[in-house]
Amino acid sequence: MCGIVGAIAERNVVPILMEGLRRLEYRGYDSAGIAVRNPDASLQRIRSVGKVAELQCLLDQGTVDGTLGIAHTRWATHGMPAERNAHPHMSGEQVAIVHNGIIENHAELRADLEAQGYLFNSDTDTEVIAHLLADLLNKGQDIGEATRNAIERLIGAYALAVIDPNDPDCLVVARAGSPLVIGIGDGEQFIASDVFALLPVTQQFIFLEEGDFAEIRRDGVKVFDTDGQPAEREIRTSQLSASNAEKGPYRHYMLKEIFEQPAVIAETLEGRIHKGKLLEQSFGHVAQSLFDRTRAVQIIACGTSYHAGMVARYWLEEAGIPCQIEVASEFRYRKTVVSPDTLFVTISQSGETADTLAALRGAKQAGYIGSLVVCNVPESSLVRESDVALMTRAGPEIGVASTKAFTTQLVALRLMTLALAKRRGLTPEQEKDWVDELQALPRQVEVVLKLSEAIEQMATSFSDMDNALFLGRGTFYPIAMEGALKLKEISYIHAEAYPAGELKHGPLALVDERMPVVCALPDDPLLEKVLSNLQEVRARGGELFLFSDKKIQIPLDRYQNLTLDDICAGTAPIVYTIPLQLLSYHVAILKGTDVDQPRNLAKSVTVE
Repeated sequence: MCGIVGAIAERNVVPILMEGLRRLEYRGYDSAGIAVRNPDASLQRIRSVGKVAELQCLLDQGTVDGTLGIAHTRWATHGMPAERNAHPHMSGEQVAIVHNGIIENHAELRADLEAQGYLFNSDTDTEVIAHLLADLLNKGQDIGEATRNAIERLIGAYALAVIDPNDPDCLVVARAGSPLVIGIGDGEQFIASDVFALLPVTQQFIFLEEGDFAEIRRDGVKVFDTDGQPAEREIRTSQLSASNAEKGPYRHYMLKEIFEQPAVIAETLEGRIHKGKLLEQSFGHVAQSLFDRTRAVQIIACGTSYHAGMVARYWLEEAGIPCQIEVASEFRYRKTVVSPDTLFVTISQSGETADTLAALRGAKQAGYIGSLVVCNVPESSLVRESDVALMTRAGPEIGVASTKAFTTQLVALRLMTLALAKRRGLTPEQEKDWVDELQALPRQVEVVLKLSEAIEQMATSFSDMDNALFLGRGTFYPIAMEGALKLKEISYIHAEAYPAGELKHGPLALVDERMPVVCALPDDPLLEKVLSNLQEVRARGGELFLFSDKKIQIPLDRYQNLTLDDICAGTAPIVYTIPLQLLSYHVAILKGTDVDQPRNLAKSVTVE
């Protein structure tokens, strides 16, 4: 959620810090700030509410430079969006700190520090860390020792970076529950919440593990584990480039990512299917062993990833594999019963979702046979802590509203289902049918993307609407949920999704001429039932917006409809997702909202 950047070098680090902040804007934030050690050995801090551009304007008004600095974009947790609550936080002139996470015992620590005479200027939990550090520095500890002792008193989640003006050659970082990476340069080092912030300056990264602490100097990095022992952490080369995270010719990142879906779906399939067969060895030998033992599946996810998991439940149970799915924030706080031989599956775009990560850690002692994660970030915590990682290969997704990450998650889950279905009697002929459908998928998505202009016209009917209803049955119920989520996320229209058969159990009371009703109509066994449900909507004056298979005859009056050609039954939920994404995008444009950075939302929810 919050974004952290830091640098230590022989050159002025301010441009590096500011470019890093701009690259972290997609995570969501309400304020930004920077602190650097000036040539005169003092700390200079500038903070602002709003976009990074506002902070840049303040920087442009004066001279700020230094070879050691930290910067931050804040997403409010403790304390309203205000300059006094923006990071970095300081204790007098002694220390500056940026922090992502939540310190659960901040009130107790604050009371102790106030009793010692420390004055608090913010409402945040982070400021207690700054004063803790100052107190330890005043007792003669250096910044590294002070930070290690301070974090021993913290309860909660944190990724933090600290600088001390009296130690110009040291940047101290620590992580517990929130991600942090170190970028390795030549005589200079960098830190950030994720690699995208640092791609312009390095491709070499150390990914700190849970509980790690590090002292970073111009000539090297020392990492210590949770027990304070020196730890070797591999330096990895990122395959991403700075251009991966650029908009190119597209107006918004979201639109770019929608149109990237044929390519990233093909990439997700690459090396995993061949000549009508699933190449299970591409999942790794651990996966094959787990699949052999799996008799049931438990899926845990949040948000859009949860909707992907709901589709997978239909697929798995159609293949004869019992499946449960639950929202991670609920699952982690209740007592659960684990069925024998159950595989624990997590789904996350970032691999750092706090609730999902906590659920995985709890599951390790709960009796599951193993864990599999479907994820888009190879170096993430969920990937490192799971037994098997099924990567989606979607590339950087900058828009807060997930698009290509969702469809590639569905592709990965379809592959996982195929592997398990083969162990439940799926014949070679049926396997070939599944593989053929997957191979046809990129081209089918390409064709649907050509409907963008027609969907833009359809979107004009939503421009003055305040509510919308999305309907679906079977695998298309979670697709309706995803469509409603996209619309509410970026257009701020209140949108809800219901199983179409539930209309008479309440939602029908809302239907009138001011309630647009959106529905996908694939040519499947539930078609007639859905059409009957839509008749109920029309009888009450509701306006229908449909996306249907071209073979369908629709016995309704007064509706808008766009047809999709030759969609394969097994992968139809993936294809029908695309027009719902485009509808949300075009409605948001008409509403004039911030498509890529919608209000109040963050890309990665790394705290509770």
